Amino acid sequence: MTLLYDPTAPRRSGAGKAGTSLATLSGKVVGFIDNAKPNFDHLVDELAERLIADYGVKRVIKRRKTLASIPAPDEIVRELADECDLVITGSGD
Repeated sequence: MTLLYDPTAPRRSGAGKAGTSLATLSGKVVGFIDNAKPNFDHLVDELAERLIADYGVKRVIKRRKTLASIPAPDEIVRELADECDLVITGSGD
């Protein structure tokens, strides 16, 4: 018997629409949640520059969690849900 574990956290209320796709990134606001692991901040800085220069992203908002092992605070989730067209979470090391 094979067991499969789904690591997906339950969806919190107040978050944006799941599964919505964007036709373009041009003029959009992209958010990043840095999970506080080493080097993710460097990756985010590079990605932000590329998204703006190559894809016409209007603005990038970066927020950092205090610890990788805990969820982002509700105020960060609300802010990014309200202001961003797309939010990317990530991990470094």
